[in-house]
Amino acid sequence: MTSIRHNESPSDPVLDAAREVVLAVGVRRTTLTDVARRAGLSRMTIYRRWPDVHALVADLMTREWLRVAGRFATEDPVTAAVATVGALRGHPLWRKIVEVDPELLLPYLLWRRGASHEVMLSLVASAITRGQERGTVRPGDPARLAGTVVLTAQSFLLSGAVLLAPLTGDALDAELTELLERYLRP
Repeated sequence: MTSIRHNESPSDPVLDAAREVVLAVGVRRTTLTDVARRAGLSRMTIYRRWPDVHALVADLMTREWLRVAGRFATEDPVTAAVATVGALRGHPLWRKIVEVDPELLLPYLLWRRGASHEVMLSLVASAITRGQERGTVRPGDPARLAGTVVLTAQSFLLSGAVLLAPLTGDALDAELTELLERYLRP
């Protein structure tokens, strides 16, 4: 399986093809054959990098979520977290997975961290450290604070619209901002 890191080039014809197929038919109906055909490659070329479609989709999700989070990586941690949640909420791949294949997210919510979690935690911890150095974030272990921020942001992304209905995206973002501001500020 290929691991995506936040400093790698986000362009990959196989991941691009996988994105197109998943957006068209959902994860459950995506096959490596369809991805290979869309990418103009043989199935064996795909199998050399990914053992199955789930590994390919996991790398696709990591790439897509990090594209979003990377746009805000230099921001203040509250601004970055809220902007990332807002952008993911409208992301076409996120929406497709939530609407068609939500069970795909379950392992990452209950049993294990994915590559996306690891990089998100790293990005948030770096933002928290920078904030602590500037005096805009309270003292504390950056890794622990980052874990709490990611956990909170994830809950707003996954359940905010259900639990706080009928709030709009902007209202959800305002509530998340208030919560994180109070948690992180000195």
